Amino acid sequence: MFSDLFPIISTVVIAHFLALISPGPDFLMVVRSALRNTRRRAVGVSLGIALANGIYIVLCVIGVGSAIAHSLWLMVTLKIIGGCFLLYIAYHALKARRHDYAFLIQNQDESRLQNAPSFWKEFWLGMGSGLSNPKNIIFYLSLFSVVLTPESGMMLSVGLGIWMTLLVFVWDTMIIFVLSQKRVRQTFSKIAFYIDKIAGLLLGFVGYKLLQTAAKEIA
Repeated sequence: MFSDLFPIISTVVIAHFLALISPGPDFLMVVRSALRNTRRRAVGVSLGIALANGIYIVLCVIGVGSAIAHSLWLMVTLKIIGGCFLLYIAYHALKARRHDYAFLIQNQDESRLQNAPSFWKEFWLGMGSGLSNPKNIIFYLSLFSVVLTPESGMMLSVGLGIWMTLLVFVWDTMIIFVLSQKRVRQTFSKIAFYIDKIAGLLLGFVGYKLLQTAAKEIA
């Protein structure tokens, strides 16, 4: 039985990992949070993104994901909300000034804490980032269309869903831990202002394209 399902499992795991390591809005959110916050608070973003992915995975497993993906108005609504959210993040990234990044080169934890958003604020930003990308639900729907066959049981889908959710959290948290290292932070502190601006431009572009696509679909 396992030997029959192994090719399917391998394909899904590899496809998910390749998609995970490719830069996208979620990756940009993780990098921004890691450079702008303490490590503990930045983990809130990775937790939020992972739970958002978990929500989409559950929807795909129970069949709701298919209904959303095939509903024009639901997809348009998701794109509009996602586009507005990403433009909001881009706006705050682009309006930030150089002195907003001064805490990166300061050693006092108190100074860093005063400048850092709360864990839960970062968590909701991560959740919003994960849910705002309609490509996520389409991606998971395509993956589970391979897994959900008469030969494979529900336990396989549940197991893969848990694995993928945990992998998202572990991968994003690993990025945060790498970027929060003292030497890495000192290096990035010199270019954090520009990284944030580039991330803001990219997130804004993605948000604009989402709104543009939504407008075309309802025209």
